[in-house]
Amino acid sequence: MAQERKEKVSTLEKGDIYFFYRPKVEEESPESREDVQRLYMVLHPEKEKKYRLSIIGRKRMPDPAVSGKERYWGFVQVVRKDPKAIRDELREEKYRTKTRGEREIPAARPLGEGIYRIARHGNHTHLLYSLELPKEPGEPQEEFQIEEEASYIMSIKNPEKPTPPSAGLGEARQAEYPKKLQEVFRDRRFADVDPPEFMDHEGTQFVLVAALEDIKEDMGIDLETENESRASADVFKDLKLDRSKHPTKPLFEGEWE
Repeated sequence: MAQERKEKVSTLEKGDIYFFYRPKVEEESPESREDVQRLYMVLHPEKEKKYRLSIIGRKRMPDPAVSGKERYWGFVQVVRKDPKAIRDELREEKYRTKTRGEREIPAARPLGEGIYRIARHGNHTHLLYSLELPKEPGEPQEEFQIEEEASYIMSIKNPEKPTPPSAGLGEARQAEYPKKLQEVFRDRRFADVDPPEFMDHEGTQFVLVAALEDIKEDMGIDLETENESRASADVFKDLKLDRSKHPTKPLFEGEWE
């Protein structure tokens, strides 16, 4: 660990990060992860018109308390310049079935807002974040393992290599990278998130591994958050979300809704 602290840390990208969860069909009052269909993560790089919405496997983030022991898959579902496209992905959905008539998938609930960095640390890359909201994380954040501050070693899967059984996307849904990005793999199964442009391709599959618990002490990075409030919350302004359609208790009060 002492040697790792001496290794140079360079920021590759930074910006805003948002977490959401979507309840299962007809589940208007979720009370646990079992009542939830999906966990989403949205990255908005600083000073760029670019929004990436990813789905996190297992519906929770790796637990930093067990550093190096939890490896979770995720994939980029949507990348757009217009935040309205992300809003459309997160809104409620209605569909009709032959046996049950019209059914509804509830709108996603904002779960966390903060800032992130993708950084190179020695021979690997990290996704780091620090929450600004909620001020006091509660039961929903604990259930999804959304920490006030966390660090994960992040890697990108080579779409030309096999995917482990029951993990990742099928071949037809995986990203197709331009030659300059595909060459980064050098025929390996995984590559670092360097450059971060890997995340600009829908179907990009990534792996998160729980890493260091103290970002400032272990990496020398101070994620300077802002004092956000109900009135100033970026998640609504940035993604053009309607507060009346996306329950806000998880974000502001750390409570299920």
